[in-house]
Amino acid sequence: MTSLQNSTSINQTLFLNSFPQWVQLQKHHATFSFCRRRFSLLVRSQQASPPPPSSTCSSSQDRPGRRQVLAAGIIASWVSLVNQNSVSFAAENKKGFMSVLDKKDGYSFLYPFGWQEVVIDGQDKVFKDVIEPLENVSVNLIPTNKQDIREFGPPKEVAETLIKKVLAPPNQKTKLINATEHDVDGKAYYTFEFVAQAPNYTRHALSTISIGNGKFYTLTTGANERRWGKMQDKLQSIVDSFKIFNV
Repeated sequence: MTSLQNSTSINQTLFLNSFPQWVQLQKHHATFSFCRRRFSLLVRSQQASPPPPSSTCSSSQDRPGRRQVLAAGIIASWVSLVNQNSVSFAAENKKGFMSVLDKKDGYSFLYPFGWQEVVIDGQDKVFKDVIEPLENVSVNLIPTNKQDIREFGPPKEVAETLIKKVLAPPNQKTKLINATEHDVDGKAYYTFEFVAQAPNYTRHALSTISIGNGKFYTLTTGANERRWGKMQDKLQSIVDSFKIFNV
């Protein structure tokens, strides 16, 4: 792993889950549209001839009345609204981010749209903003014989060691803000927030670490302290998206 200036972080792959209920609504909507056309034909035909004794869109022997047509209209509007909300929800999950899926090393994450990939020795993946170079994300892998991140110690202890010895140069003053543990699909992750102060700038960063496939994974992302308020949510999304899978 390299110094904090050469590191970048955010991981999280946001693969949208399928929406079986939404698919089922699509089927109902298609069936209803067919029935509504039949209703329309029936109404027009009433002026010339009596209505047919039965309809494939209703189990009743009576012709569709005003109440049925009104109910049908309400259902159509509701289904349309549900469909629009479903599409909007999916778009919001993707908006503003690109995804990385490394099938060889077994990890995935999201990074903001517009960031460019760069090559830095010692880093497996790096993406950065070309205008604000401190806004970046990096992934680092090193071999390990450990099976779980908790074997290295509690979150705070591990985070402080990494920050002081790996994620920031020795001449920078660092401060750990918080460190937490969470599980994803039975795998433990440590996530922590810290600042590193250099003579002419302060970087506010987030990191997440875990173990899998015989490797110690570190994803780090951050921004200049003056931009933290604007970038915090976006950087948090990167960290939250980071996932490890077996290869």
